[in-house]
Amino acid sequence: MSNPRQAINASDRSRAVKFRNQLAQELASVLPKDFEFKAYHLSTTPAATEALCYPPALKSSADPKNPAEAQSRDRRPSKPLKTYCEKHFLAVSVEAPKNGGQSKRSEVLVLGLEIYIYTTAFNTTIFVAKADSTGYLHLLNLPKGASSPIREVTAVFLKFLVTSRRRNSKQLVVNLFARAQSQYLFPGSVKNSGKHVLDDRRLIKWWCRVLNPLVENDATTRKKQETWNRVHGYLIIPGLDNYETRAFLPRSSFNWTFDHPLEHISLYTKDASTFDREIPARCLIPTYPDDPKARFVQELEDSTSEKAKLVGGWKSPRTLEQFWEMMAFRQECSSGRMTGFIWVVFDPESTTTAPGGSASNERSSAAFMSTPNASFCAPAVETACPSTPVMSQHDIVSLVTPTSTPSKPATAAPGNQSRKQPTKKVLTGRILPRKPQIKRKHRTKFPKQIETPHYYWPEEGRGQVVLNESGYNRAIELLLHLDFGTLEQAVTSTARWTNEVNMSQDWALNVIGCREITSQPPSSSAGTVNNLSAMTRRKRPVAEASAGSSPAPVNVLGSGLVRKKAKLEAGDNPSTPATGGMPRSTDTEPRVNVLGAGLVRKKAKPC
Repeated sequence: MSNPRQAINASDRSRAVKFRNQLAQELASVLPKDFEFKAYHLSTTPAATEALCYPPALKSSADPKNPAEAQSRDRRPSKPLKTYCEKHFLAVSVEAPKNGGQSKRSEVLVLGLEIYIYTTAFNTTIFVAKADSTGYLHLLNLPKGASSPIREVTAVFLKFLVTSRRRNSKQLVVNLFARAQSQYLFPGSVKNSGKHVLDDRRLIKWWCRVLNPLVENDATTRKKQETWNRVHGYLIIPGLDNYETRAFLPRSSFNWTFDHPLEHISLYTKDASTFDREIPARCLIPTYPDDPKARFVQELEDSTSEKAKLVGGWKSPRTLEQFWEMMAFRQECSSGRMTGFIWVVFDPESTTTAPGGSASNERSSAAFMSTPNASFCAPAVETACPSTPVMSQHDIVSLVTPTSTPSKPATAAPGNQSRKQPTKKVLTGRILPRKPQIKRKHRTKFPKQIETPHYYWPEEGRGQVVLNESGYNRAIELLLHLDFGTLEQAVTSTARWTNEVNMSQDWALNVIGCREITSQPPSSSAGTVNNLSAMTRRKRPVAEASAGSSPAPVNVLGSGLVRKKAKLEAGDNPSTPATGGMPRSTDTEPRVNVLGAGLVRKKAKPC
């Protein structure tokens, strides 16, 4: 079996290299100048997965004048949206110092990002699953006060995925769940003293600053957002009101709403001809892996009967507002730390569709998938396609019959009704052992089509290494079993992970930073000096004051307001206070204070 990557022609390969160089250029534009980095971009093929939202029931055909009949009639659920998932992982490393006589150049990972891309016939969702750092970025010895490039690298990679996964007239959503934790992807990295673990408040602010350039239409992102009709951000922090949530956004941000966009990004709310006008809350909440919303939704699903789900959804909560109110008292949201849910919605130029347009598109795409002549099969699936025709009983019998020994029509022997069993062929001759073949490349099954009604998988948006679902899970599982506690362990773990992912072949993307290093982040008021000369009152010179009016008179206290201390005469005791006109005592011995008789209380004698 040949490598499917060889089937890609030269033009597609050159275009892929061009866009990978574009990723390297974008990373270099935000990394410190004259510093060398290595980026490892790992991705998977689009694989069919479960739908993010539960499908609602189809619109009832009962008489609307009789609502009791509509509620009692059995309603059947609709078909879930066909969903595909593509996973991306980006790792960035820096050069590690050499130990002793070590001649080979070593490196250590400093950043890891794991992102899932869910695609349907209606929209594309980019979900940030995990983000973590090792804390070894201090090996670069950047100037004190210089900004960390981790935030810029994260923002650039998200922009790259948004640009490469844009589809015409398809909505795109960037979503993440911010939760403070000591380590996510690099075990033992919390032991490193150089790692700065953000608390809950600073982590939410950090992610808002990362996503804010995607929302604001500034000069750097206008070219990438000129095809979008509207870009808007949404932020929810369970347990906080709008006034308290506003403090987590940058001061320059304005395209943000302190609410959720679940109704805006759902297909079911836009197709009133197929579904009811009031969609249950259970059908509007997406469920991602390792998400507190997904765990809460699963508990509500287990406690509700199937008939009740189709009629009106959960008994409680009934609306999305009630759901978010209850989320403030659930698991991570009620553990004493703040958690944030952030969305960035990219609306295409034409978001309005005709009634039933989206559903008809979904049905037409489903019909395309079921056509026997369609040259498409689900990727990473070794079984036959759904379009394979049903085999007859004769075909099944012919498949079971061994091909090595052709069977003859069974004839009944005289006096014996049992059939003659075919004899097994006995192998004879010399046994020639085969040499073991070392697996040098990953044999990932690539889909035959790059663009379908359900997903878009361009060549320029793939990683340096493309694996299937099982290969990607092994790579991430290997990373989670390594140790990054000390620098020596981190260097060893980095070398093992980079070698085993691509079978000891070099797949690094070399990047040299081009950004000037500044001791403090630039501000909008840079270059302007505040002049306070008009607000400062200076003291008048002495010559000018003498030339003018006479100086103000000096206040002199009268003789009757000054009390002088009485002088001590010879033989007076200095410890004795002076008294007004009373004659002083001439005794040289100190006087003893004797209490009066009225001030002494004698103890009563017992009777």
